[in-house]
Amino acid sequence: MTVNPAIANAKSSDDAKDSRSGGVEEEIRRSVALGLPGAIADLSNLVRIPSVSWDSFDPAHVRASAEAVAALLSDTGVFETVSLAAAEIPGGPMGNLAVLARRAAKNGRPTVLLYAHHDVQPQGDDADWLSPPFEPTLRGDRLYGRGASDDKAGIMSHVAAIRSLVEGLGGADLDLGIVAFIEGEEEFGSRSFGAFLAKHRSELAADVIVVADSDNVDVETPGLTISLRGNVTFKLTVRTLAHASHSGMFGGAVPDAMLALVRLLGTLHDAAGSVAVAGLDTAPGSASDYTEDELHRDAGFLPGVTSIGHGSVNERQWFQPAITVTGIDAPSVANASNTLLPVVSVRVSTRIAPGQDAASAAQALRDHIAANIPFGASVEISDVDSGDGFLVDTGGWAVRLMKGAMADGWGKDAVETGIGGSIPFISDLAREFPEAQILVTGVEDPDTRAHSPNESQHLGVFRRAILAEALFLARLNGGTVQELALRE
Repeated sequence: MTVNPAIANAKSSDDAKDSRSGGVEEEIRRSVALGLPGAIADLSNLVRIPSVSWDSFDPAHVRASAEAVAALLSDTGVFETVSLAAAEIPGGPMGNLAVLARRAAKNGRPTVLLYAHHDVQPQGDDADWLSPPFEPTLRGDRLYGRGASDDKAGIMSHVAAIRSLVEGLGGADLDLGIVAFIEGEEEFGSRSFGAFLAKHRSELAADVIVVADSDNVDVETPGLTISLRGNVTFKLTVRTLAHASHSGMFGGAVPDAMLALVRLLGTLHDAAGSVAVAGLDTAPGSASDYTEDELHRDAGFLPGVTSIGHGSVNERQWFQPAITVTGIDAPSVANASNTLLPVVSVRVSTRIAPGQDAASAAQALRDHIAANIPFGASVEISDVDSGDGFLVDTGGWAVRLMKGAMADGWGKDAVETGIGGSIPFISDLAREFPEAQILVTGVEDPDTRAHSPNESQHLGVFRRAILAEALFLARLNGGTVQELALRE
């Protein structure tokens, strides 16, 4: 792949020297700019590996991805140990391979844990992509490909930031403790995550945790995510008949499974599209401005389509529950016959408000479904996955330090944002390491289209994210925890 020199080498106005930085930070800025082409090339190589972690895909690709990430971390020369590791899924097999690297802190400096994931979502229908999903393709200022942003750019933001930190120090001592934890099954529910934390607790222990798997306000404005919804997903199967029957002979008297399912799904929302399940909470919280026009533009509304729900746009997306049917098992239109279907299954994805535990939300959904079964149908809920939401404590010194690094790296102040998606393992991190400060950053923007066809990484965002993280690491390296906590 040929990298556009204008993207790789240009310096935007936010690269101006910060007078407070001194020589190290000036060298870091120079290193990030010079190292960007190599970081883009390494990101492209990762994108070429189709590391889909779902059971129905070849696990050899996930292993190849883990090995490639381990090599990148080893090549930084920073880590004392780099290994591939896995833990057992509770009651099941081993989880997918993660990469775990560590260097010990020196002279009282803190330890930072850098998280990202190397597995990706399935590509879906190749026909929906403008270029092959696993062939990184540069168009304008974006690199297209599955995982180009979510989350292989997150991996490379860590790797490139470490490279620039080392070069910026220019042979001076690196006293900062660094742990890199690059997971291999986030897109499949992080099913072994809790067991992995317990198994490797001593290696993962840190004062600050940076999770590079979230969004930014736009391509010019950094976001620090402080609110995450939780999730409950499950397979819902509805049965009404022992066998299929002719729709002409029995239609009008016999309840087919599709009719029963549609009626049942219709009870999950009110007329405005708000969730109508008793027991699913709404969290209190203030939301930054995001207009209906911006929502229509960023989500790709077709002409005449209106938004759903009540409240401001960001309140609906950050602090209220949402229910979406994400898949359906039924005959395709091309294979449809005049038949009353005896059984239909769907995949239901529920986002729950931060602050509500996933177990209570799952029970509320079960109770609602049981109370609204039409026509005496048989209903089964199976394959349940869940995770709690998270609210970040914004009062810690690490938040202040990260906001300063983002402002200097992006040239604009960071905005505290929520996110409608879920990163359930963050609550696991908080439970396992209650003293650690957790910072949720990211390399995405509203047009990234993660999980969708034509996923892409904006390379200006990529560069600014690398610079902000490198500056943050340099400032962590500049003092003990006690000194950093007192520093304004």
